[in-house]
Amino acid sequence: MSNVPDDLIYTSEHEYLARTSDPAVVRVGITDYAQGELGDVVFVNLPKSGDRLDAHQSFGTIEAVKAVSELYSPVAGEVIEVNGALERDPAVVNRDPYGDGWMVDIRVADPQDLDGLLTPGAYRSHIGE
Repeated sequence: MSNVPDDLIYTSEHEYLARTSDPAVVRVGITDYAQGELGDVVFVNLPKSGDRLDAHQSFGTIEAVKAVSELYSPVAGEVIEVNGALERDPAVVNRDPYGDGWMVDIRVADPQDLDGLLTPGAYRSHIGE
């Protein structure tokens, strides 16, 4: 059974969004379910700070022993911080997806983008739990 924290919001593509101290900024990563499906993460390719993203736009890739997957931005906005620690140790995504395994912080262009995302209960249903 996957860990689906109740204080996050989710996408059907298995990204999560965590609110930050700045109400206009969200932290994005992949869910525990996604990292479990991928297997051992060996490489993460992320955007640069300052990059602008559209909602549902690919912003990078995550490579595991089993597969390479696209990462999709759940919202439109500007990347304001990238987790550089993943360059040195991409496997932290497996060990701590909701903590040190986060990927990017995005300044949300339109807060209404958050309205169409999944609640924890809806995400649990989506993954069959």
